[in-house]
This record gives sequence, structure tokens and C-alpha cells, in this order.
Amino acid sequence: MIKQVLTIAGSDSGGGAGIQADLKAMSANGVYAMSVITAITAQNTEEVTDVLELPTSIIAAQLDAIFNDFDVAAVKTGMLSSTDIIKTVVKLLKPQQVKNLVVDPVMIAKGGQALLKPDAIDTIKKELFPLALLVTPNVHEAQQLSGIEITSLADARRAAKTIHQFGCANVLIKGGHLASDRATDLLYDGRFFNIYKGEFIDTPHTHGTGCTFASAIAAHIARGKTVPDAVQSAKTYLTEAIRHSLAIGHGKGPTNHFYFLNQG
Repeated sequence: MIKQVLTIAGSDSGGGAGIQADLKAMSANGVYAMSVITAITAQNTEEVTDVLELPTSIIAAQLDAIFNDFDVAAVKTGMLSSTDIIKTVVKLLKPQQVKNLVVDPVMIAKGGQALLKPDAIDTIKKELFPLALLVTPNVHEAQQLSGIEITSLADARRAAKTIHQFGCANVLIKGGHLASDRATDLLYDGRFFNIYKGEFIDTPHTHGTGCTFASAIAAHIARGKTVPDAVQSAKTYLTEAIRHSLAIGHGKGPTNHFYFLNQG
């Protein structure tokens, strides 16, 4: 039986990030992907031009439809832009006792547009993080969450400890933007740190990498891997997806989720 994994996130009309990236990444990593859409963005490789949050009633209805029918092995959350949306998702997830929840605290688009309202940051920390097996902020998001400026791995360690105190089991600070250690990720489980050094690929075409990484991790956790092993498998996949990224559109092109289909 194929493992079934749910993403709860916003739609990217350009197909490079959000729900679209999640579905591609999960499928590419061997699971059946399902979705609950929280918002619709008008977006391409250059910018987000408009955002429409969906009513919480339809978000709740989507969640009910999934959990009433499928055996959900893992859940990944992405863009949850408002306090009301976060509270709705938490209310529906709690009774399901989801063990494998990966929270990607999406705050800002690649082009700089805010995707999480400032007043919702406390809500996501206090209500959603305690349910999470893993939280996966990038450097910018980790700075916002921890209040610590991150320019080195030592800073990332301090930030990870602060974020862990919000109640999540594990914190992964994605280091794609870490000035001193490019492409180095840091995992903290409350006791120990795992360092994942990777190859830095110098390309502007990295649209959707955060969504893709978190979704691939969720897929591997659903398939039975430990968090450290799932992170390693997802990082290996993401590196190749970036290496084969697509120079399409006029801005930052997307990663190539199915790069392996064009190999020989």
C-alpha cells in the first residue's frame, strides 16, 4: 500500500512553489500526495501579484474530506497566512493525533512578498509548533522566530534551541542562505545537532526549494525513515533537483522535481 501524505498550503499559479511544488516533490519521492489549499496566489517566477485567502469553512471541509477517507501517514504544512487559518488547521489536526507533522513556516515569497501576517507568527509558534515532529524554517524565518541574527552555524545552533522551546520535537534550519556555510543544514532534536553539508549550486533558479525540501522530508518520514535519515534523503534529492533546475520564466526559475525522468 502506497503511503498517503497530505500538504496544507497555498497555491502557486506558476507551479514552482506552494501546493504545486509539494505535490510534485511528494510524488517524486514515492508517496501518494493529497492537498488542502489555504490560499490562492497569483504568482510567477518574478513576483506574487495577488493573494486570496480561502474561507476557513472550505479549508475545514477539505481537511474533513481527506481524513474521512484516507490513511494519512504524514502531513506537511506550508502557507498558513492568518491566525484564523492556523487555528482552523490546528483544531482539525489535533483530534487526528497526527504523529508525522512537518511544519514549514512559510513567511515570505522568493520575491520578498509577505505570506504570513505579523500577528499570526505568535499563533503558529504557540499552537502549531507543539504538534510538529519537525519544523523547517530557512535562515530568514529562523531569525524571525527566534529573534536571533543568523550569520554562522553557531548562530543557527542558538536559534534552533530557541525555536525548539516552542514545543516541536525537531528543528531543521535550512542553510541555503547561510552566509558562512552555504548549503549547510542544521537539525536539532533537543539534545543533539546533526549537520548536513551539501554542494552549493550557483544558480538563480531556486524557486520553491523550501517547499520541495520539506515535502520530500515528509514523504520519507511517511515511508518509515527516521527524521535524520529523511532529511538526508530529501537533501540528496533537492540537490539534484536544483542542479537540474529549469531556466523558464523571466525571474527565478523552479527546481526540476522530476529531473530523473530525463536521464537516459
